[in-house]
Amino acid sequence: MTAEIVYQGNLRTVAKHVQSGSTIETDAPTDNQGKGERFSPTDLLATSLGACMMTVMGIKARDMGLNLENTRIEVTKIMASDPRRVSGIKVHIYFPENTEVDEKQRTILERTAITCPVQMSIHPEIGIELEFNWGEGDSE
Repeated sequence: MTAEIVYQGNLRTVAKHVQSGSTIETDAPTDNQGKGERFSPTDLLATSLGACMMTVMGIKARDMGLNLENTRIEVTKIMASDPRRVSGIKVHIYFPENTEVDEKQRTILERTAITCPVQMSIHPEIGIELEFNWGEGDSE
């Protein structure tokens, strides 16, 4: 078992990761009868894409002797209706200015992100906009 999810009432759940015991709470979003005080389940779907991309790039960077510390990812979820679903995810990755990688290493890291397990699991009808910004990690 990966997780146990308990409904708390008022459209809130608590998901417990079985191996570590860590928890995540979710709320329904404000545009779907919720309070929006926590990630929504669809927020987690979009966020998991960015986190997965960063994780696999981190593994690859470590194997290559590179440092990606302080790389920042902005994720934007796009919803559609009828039926209500995630129709798109924008992922913008910002690498710090002091990231020392050459063109070949950039290509390897970008390909690693594009082929992360979450990306490979998302239905092709969900549009993914992916942008790599090298040397712009400190900008807001």
